[in-house]
Amino acid sequence: MGERRRGLRNTLVLIIGLLLAWELAYLVVGDVALRSPWQTIRFTVAFVQTDLFWENVTNTLGAFGLALVIAVLLGLAIGFLLGLNRLSADAMEPMLVALYSIPKITLYPIILLAFVLGMSAKVAFGAIHGIIPIALFTLGAVRGVRPILLKTGRVLKLPPMAMVRTILFPAAVPEIFTGLRVGFSLTLIGTVLGEMFAAQHGLGYLLMNAIGLYNIDMIMSVTFLLVMFASAVNGVLLAMDRRLHFRA
Repeated sequence: MGERRRGLRNTLVLIIGLLLAWELAYLVVGDVALRSPWQTIRFTVAFVQTDLFWENVTNTLGAFGLALVIAVLLGLAIGFLLGLNRLSADAMEPMLVALYSIPKITLYPIILLAFVLGMSAKVAFGAIHGIIPIALFTLGAVRGVRPILLKTGRVLKLPPMAMVRTILFPAAVPEIFTGLRVGFSLTLIGTVLGEMFAAQHGLGYLLMNAIGLYNIDMIMSVTFLLVMFASAVNGVLLAMDRRLHFRA
């Protein structure tokens, strides 16, 4: 109970500190490039009641959800396949790290040529942001499984899928979940970036359009909504992550 109270207190202190820093930045910069927290919240409350918001947020959530599912499935598959074969892992891990270090925006022209403008392109762009970190975390988690568990599976002559289901996944799930948490954030970033550069719907499109029209109220509101969504979900995932590590 004491830890929960401390966590809640620290969260409230962080929120208040961020709001004060935001207000201070607004007082320094002024209306030229910012809006105050109260102005942004007031505009956002009115904005979320419009059809424009619901049409675009539904589009973004649909694209993000599909991109996240693809990233999780492919990332877990790659991580487990490499984790079960040390030789392949030693050969492929440096390549995955090298791909992860490449700015993904440089790949966007290729994605547009392959998937064409629209939903498929932004789903693909979101997914490629999440696949590699999930794969790397899964690979590291599988490598960290105690050898005695793997020897037990081999003695029992478990097939690869049974080995993953009954031994590897339960033993590695805390570290895998950390990778999923990172993959969630990066997939969201990739999806919004995809909407900003080549889409006609979604919050990223609204943000890019607002930048072009110099609509500071819309810029601040969309940014605020994205930050609130990412922070809320990450808070839940972080709490689950800590509980899994504590139990492990």
